[in-house]
Amino acid sequence: MTNVLTPTRIELAQPSAGGVDVTLVRVRGDREDAAVICVCDLRAGEYFEIPAEPHLALDLYHHPVAYRDISTVDCRDERLAE
Repeated sequence: MTNVLTPTRIELAQPSAGGVDVTLVRVRGDREDAAVICVCDLRAGEYFEIPAEPHLALDLYHHPVAYRDISTVDCRDERLAE
């Protein structure tokens, strides 16, 4: 019988400035150690997530808009806008 671990998401940092929240999340699970950068722009009503290898996570965290085109989740919803 194989034990399958559910990935655990751990929030590492979340600054907020000018209506934009950027969250650095570590994802740990069975044979998985990765990071995800989550960006919520309340001004524009947009949300996106960028998967990152752990060694690249800080660069993506500090410059998420530059990497938006590699996001795996990308949505726009006017209801999110302030």
